[in-house]
Amino acid sequence: MIERTVIVKSRVGLHARPAKVFAKAAAATGFPVTLSKGEATANAASILAVLALAVGHGDTVTVSTPDDTKEPELAALADLLASDLEEA
Repeated sequence: MIERTVIVKSRVGLHARPAKVFAKAAAATGFPVTLSKGEATANAASILAVLALAVGHGDTVTVSTPDDTKEPELAALADLLASDLEEA
């Protein structure tokens, strides 16, 4: 398993549009990706699951996958979270 811990930079956190952008990117990878905030975890490819985490601006989250060969793809997802997705 590989994981990256990131501080969410989107001004509104992962709400509405930013959650959609992130979930769509996670789904496009074609492998399982999990997003965690504290003890709560969610399927990162599900916009509803991402929204349910109630991730706000400045919150720390962890994005992970059980596939150890997907480091570049996971890094790209982490970079998305570390950017302002409202501008995406």
